[in-house]
Amino acid sequence: MSVRHFFRRPPAVTAAEAQRLIADGAVVVDVRRVQDWHRAHIPGAIHIPLGELEDRADELPEDRMLVTFCTGGLLSSGAANLLTELGFEATNMARGLIDWRAAGGELVS
Repeated sequence: MSVRHFFRRPPAVTAAEAQRLIADGAVVVDVRRVQDWHRAHIPGAIHIPLGELEDRADELPEDRMLVTFCTGGLLSSGAANLLTELGFEATNMARGLIDWRAAGGELVS
């Protein structure tokens, strides 16, 4: 993935807004490393590490909003940019896991 994906600001939502989007059918795309995924993740999320995202984008639904997710929001920001460039409707969950936990979001361990 090109460095330019990290310098543009994709659309971003708070964890509370992400929870509403998910309730309306959006899909969470967790772009963290495998070990982070195994530690805890959002129920129903699709796990595709950031380095694999471009090659595996065809595994994602094209007809639903995608909410990218990581620990703090930086990696998922680049992921949201990449997915948008690939033609998906995507937004970044700003502050990632930090904000998700603060908003009382459910996690699977």
